[in-house]
Amino acid sequence: MDVVIGIDTGTTATKAVAAGPSGQIRAMASVHYPLSVPGPGQAELDPGRLREAAIEALVAIAGQVRGQGDRVVAVGLSAFLHGLVPMDAAGAPLGPLITWADNRASRLSERIVESGRAKALQARTGTPVHPMSPLTKLAWWRETDPAKVRDTPRWGGVKEIVLAGLADEGFLLDLSVASGTGMYDIHRRRWDPEALELAGVRAQQLAEVVPTTRALRLRPEVAAAAGLPADTPLIIGAADGPLANLGVGATAPGVAAVSLGTSGALRTIVNGPAADQAGRLFCYALTEEHWVVGGAVNNAGSVVRWAGETFAGGFDRPAAEGEDADVRDAALLAEAAEVAPGSDGLLCLPYLLGERAPWWRGGMRGAYLGLRREHGRPHLVRAAVEGVCQQLALVRDTFAAEGIAMTEVRATGGAVASDMWVGVLAAALDLPVSVADTPEGTALGACLLARHAVGELPDLAGAAALVAIGEPTRPDPDAAGLYRRMRPLVERSALAVTDVLTELDRLAPQPLPGTEKAI
Repeated sequence: MDVVIGIDTGTTATKAVAAGPSGQIRAMASVHYPLSVPGPGQAELDPGRLREAAIEALVAIAGQVRGQGDRVVAVGLSAFLHGLVPMDAAGAPLGPLITWADNRASRLSERIVESGRAKALQARTGTPVHPMSPLTKLAWWRETDPAKVRDTPRWGGVKEIVLAGLADEGFLLDLSVASGTGMYDIHRRRWDPEALELAGVRAQQLAEVVPTTRALRLRPEVAAAAGLPADTPLIIGAADGPLANLGVGATAPGVAAVSLGTSGALRTIVNGPAADQAGRLFCYALTEEHWVVGGAVNNAGSVVRWAGETFAGGFDRPAAEGEDADVRDAALLAEAAEVAPGSDGLLCLPYLLGERAPWWRGGMRGAYLGLRREHGRPHLVRAAVEGVCQQLALVRDTFAAEGIAMTEVRATGGAVASDMWVGVLAAALDLPVSVADTPEGTALGACLLARHAVGELPDLAGAAALVAIGEPTRPDPDAAGLYRRMRPLVERSALAVTDVLTELDRLAPQPLPGTEKAI
């Protein structure tokens, strides 16, 4: 069978999927790595390890495919957004990669908002002004070390790092990831002069932006290691969020996609770049003709993983990476499922890694409200899950305010393996939620876009017919009504305590980039 391989570089793992002509999954592989949190507000990855992981995942899945007698016709790439890494002229990293979850640019982001420039920047670039974005990270770095920003030959992110390891065809970046930098004018299709001035960089320090369907060639040594023909097309691909929509078949009007991995997002596809009037939704490219609007939340599966590490006393298994941690998380969720919706009056603001949509305010921090003696670990875990899903429901409310209809949700990501997560999500959104048969919807999306790029899938709208989706979970009416009544309390609480939490955050030390302990 002719298959396409999709490689998705995520925050804590690189996933690879091989898919056949009808979208059927033929093989899967993954390579895990740690997210480093060396200090308050920091979240980094080793860029060299990201590059190695992409190659390891490709080699592993190509071996599986070969063993089945299948033939690889293309490889497509996906990468998470908003990373930033200094690079030399040859593409080698000069320091750690600062991820979307890093909040060191919070104060700088606030100043841009207070200056009145944020909404115009978002309208042109599609990316809200927020500590997550490369724009604000560079602007912060410019203030702390202007010579480094000025003299670093290249500035890039996850896709540029991975591409430098897989291909040798110049300094390139796809339109999709570029649209998430906060520095690219999605209407004029160029690096935005005002954003570059704020960031303190020149266009020559950034990659050349190309279509998401651009075909490259694998490095000969990479192709040889994977046992692939030297002329196997490497499709540059897109960002993880837009590809997740494609990978779950959420391409029709009214059909939205939810990703629930380390972080989360709610998105829907539109026909061209657009900006909402309130500035609460992002707009990123899938292709030049297909764009996604939506909102991302910083905290999803990571909240339960944190709860497992923090509240897991009494479990036999240690807090560790891999299978043991997954088993522990499942046990926590099973406990939490026994608690009634609403967690007996406990409300969680799950902003362990700050927060993004729908407010896009830096410096937000987590909190439990209404905590009483009779609340136990199951309540704390359930309230955290409810807090994540309520945050996504606030994003859905923003869609409604913009007149964007939503009748169905398709979900992907590691968290949707849990029936509890899916049930709470359906009730919070008050919409039926269908789960993709594969949890790796983003990697499957990379496969489908690559198949489109090589001419085997002429119309991306046809991708929906190739994606296997389970029966929908319909919202429990009583739980949906309760969550609807609780949602204003979530928003009021979050905004009421933000000033206090911001002041607490300012009391924490703010180390310079590159001065933290080694990853």
